Formats: sequence, structure tokens, C-alpha cells
Amino acid sequence: MAAGFVSTSKKQQILDTMAIIRSVRGFTPVIGKDCFLADNACVVGDVVMGDECSVWFGTVLRGDVNSIRIGNRVNIQDGSVLHTLYQKSTIEIGDDVSIGHNVVIHGAKIHDYALIGMGAVVMDDAEVGEGALVAAGSVVLSRTKIGAHELWAGAPAKFVKMVEPEKAKEMNIKIAHNYLMYSKWYEEEGENKH
Repeated sequence: MAAGFVSTSKKQQILDTMAIIRSVRGFTPVIGKDCFLADNACVVGDVVMGDECSVWFGTVLRGDVNSIRIGNRVNIQDGSVLHTLYQKSTIEIGDDVSIGHNVVIHGAKIHDYALIGMGAVVMDDAEVGEGALVAAGSVVLSRTKIGAHELWAGAPAKFVKMVEPEKAKEMNIKIAHNYLMYSKWYEEEGENKH
């Protein structure tokens, strides 16, 4: 055996590539059927996730101080962080929602078919309506209410325009389904299906 090489069993190799799923304060995450959790994704505490979701590399779902509820076919892309305020705010995410890369959601409600663009921040008690779009890099301040099918952008985020409901829904479903497809590529390698 070469110097510095340590042989491991296949079981250990699989364990080494699993996401961190951790109980805290008596809460254990509940992961739905056919979900993909990337190798270094971290899901902690009071998190309930629906079916066919994907949680990508470097993402943290931290349900240690309050609850996080995630619908079906939600994709939470690389580097995103979801957290809440102790005894004050929770996170609720509907079905077929896309959360872009490096997004921070802190105690907000995101309705079905919404899209949160890369690098956006959505703060406590904000609400993003059905089929709404939050542009990349936007900062949605606490208690902001974004209506259904609205596009908001900027820091702080402001209303830009209405989006056609059918086009927005079609686009958001396509993105959500694409991420479901991407997650299956990893399943084919025999890893990370929960």
C-alpha cells in the first residue's frame, strides 16, 4: 500500500458522501420520498421536506431555533442558507419553488411556483406570492408582501412589473423539474437519495 493511502470499505465511502442530517432540541429532520441531498448539504432540527426535493452542495437548512417547512419538488441550490428567529419567525415554502444559488431566506413564506434569484436575501416575515419572481441580488426587507405574479428587484427590493401568470408558472415548473432531473444524475451514481 502506498504511503498516505488508507483503504476504506464501500460502506464507509458511501457514509463519507452523505449529507449532514442532525437532530437538535428533540427535533429530527423529516425528508420526503425521492429527495436528493448533496454530499455536504446540512439539514438540522425542525425541518420537514416534501417529496422530490433537492438540496444542493453547501446548502444549510437550519431548523434549530424554529420550524422550516418545504413543499414538493422544491430545489434549494448551492450555497443557500435557510434560518429563522427563535420563537418568532418560521419558513414555509410551497410546491415547485426554485431557490437560486447563494440565497438567504430568514423566516419568510414563499408560495407555490415562486422563483428566488441567485444571491437574493428574503428577510423575516416577508411573503413571496404564488408565481412571483425575486430578481438575483435583491434584498426583500422584513414584512414585505410580494403579490402573486409580481417581479421585484433591487436592494431594497421594489415592485418592477407584473409577470404573465401562465408564463411564470411554466418557467418555474420547468426549472423545478430540471433540478429534479439533475438530481437523478447523482442517483444513477448510487449516492445521496433519501
